[in-house]
Amino acid sequence: MTNSAPSRLGELAKLFFKLGVIGFGGPVAHIAMIEDEVVKRRQWLTREHFLDLLGATNLIPGPNSTEMAIHIGYIYAGWLGLIVSGVCFVLPAVLITGGFAWVYVAYGTLPQVAPLLYGIKPAVLAIIINALWGLAKKAVKTRQLLMIALAVALLTLLLKLNEVIALLTGGLLGMLWLHSGDKNDKPGDKANFLIASLTTGATLKASTVVAASVATASTITNISLWQLGWFFLKVGSVLFGGGYLLVAFLQGGLVEEYGWLTQQQLLDAIAIGQFTPGPVLSTATFIGYIIAGIPGAIVATIGIFLPSFVFVAALNPLIPRLRASSWTRAFLDAVNVSAVALMVVTTLQLGAATLRLPQAPFVDFLGLAIAIVCAILAIHFRINAAWLVFGSAFIGWGASLLGYSR
Repeated sequence: MTNSAPSRLGELAKLFFKLGVIGFGGPVAHIAMIEDEVVKRRQWLTREHFLDLLGATNLIPGPNSTEMAIHIGYIYAGWLGLIVSGVCFVLPAVLITGGFAWVYVAYGTLPQVAPLLYGIKPAVLAIIINALWGLAKKAVKTRQLLMIALAVALLTLLLKLNEVIALLTGGLLGMLWLHSGDKNDKPGDKANFLIASLTTGATLKASTVVAASVATASTITNISLWQLGWFFLKVGSVLFGGGYLLVAFLQGGLVEEYGWLTQQQLLDAIAIGQFTPGPVLSTATFIGYIIAGIPGAIVATIGIFLPSFVFVAALNPLIPRLRASSWTRAFLDAVNVSAVALMVVTTLQLGAATLRLPQAPFVDFLGLAIAIVCAILAIHFRINAAWLVFGSAFIGWGASLLGYSR
């Protein structure tokens, strides 16, 4: 690992721009790719530190994978690293989405990329499984943590709990169950726990207030860049729950309340976010371009991503202090294992959607074969995720030429 600051910034820029280009499959896949690069290959972080960051990002608004990139940049190269890693990770998605927006406005249609995605999705599934195996071995350190993980997974599946509620439930259960109350606690432990609790409560309360302001804002007929940027800044500040909650905000605000988009334009924007790499929040770039051209795309993109940089900058210095307290250490351990449990649930859902056919034989055997081969290459031969994504995209394209379709 080099000590030169410019060299470190260059490494961060190169790594996260590459991950932004190949980052198909949503935040769980992005986190798997980041873990493979920074923990296994480069050893910039221990797996335990990575899990602490992952647990922390799950408790604040914003896209988890983007916030993981920002955290790692800050740890590896300070404040400039924080900016470089975050910008380089989201830039490919923003540029690609902006290009699609230009095509959409100019020609009124979207490019057909389904054949490429057909091959990419099973490969992403294999990449996630590879990362989950390593993360689970590190997170599930005791039998109690295993039981907490199972409880969180079951609650999420059966009760459809919000991700943040599930994580807080697991964290509080773990804090009460795992904390031994031994006499080696530092005098500041109780204070640290109180600060963490108040911070989490204040964040959730502020999120509720701002979310209400998004939903109840008065109708605006003349769209300005300030109004557009302010709308996306508010959304980025309260976006717990990822892409699904984003759709709800966009539907309620842009279509129903303000009338800035038609229903069809919103559906097309969501489709763009789904089949482009990188964070799904790049949908804001597409919408901003439709509403106000290039300036609108820039303002909307900055508005929705800026809160993530602010939240990470505020949170990162607190994580070592939280780990030093026996109360909050138990809380973090439980949140970490709960985050892994949520990733497992998401992976099962992704696997069902990727490999299931609506008609007989009900299993996509070509997709299953791609997933199995990629899993073997990733786990046993440690083939880089970039090669798996590009190779599988080529297989999907070739299958379409041969007339194979789901």
